[in-house]
Amino acid sequence: MLNQPYYTLRSKANGQYLVARPPVEGQHPEIPTDPFLLLFIADFDALSYLNAHAGELAPQFSVEYCDRAQIKKISDRWGYKGVGIVNDPLVPRVEFMGF
Repeated sequence: MLNQPYYTLRSKANGQYLVARPPVEGQHPEIPTDPFLLLFIADFDALSYLNAHAGELAPQFSVEYCDRAQIKKISDRWGYKGVGIVNDPLVPRVEFMGF
């Protein structure tokens, strides 16, 4: 799955990437979990996700193209636990994969 190019959402203010923190079974939901980098299959999927779930914040993010090597470097630099591939940006339906 990581052989194809993906797109990320990055904050224009501080350079951080949009992440998800999936719940861990048996852990209290208010305790933060490890972050997973959100990846989108197409640039318009990333924009759809933003507009559907945080339209007022959309101008604060940019869409960036990422290949496999860039995803690895980003994950190492920011300490992400894995990636979450957004298969449906409107629902959203996310497939999480750890490193």
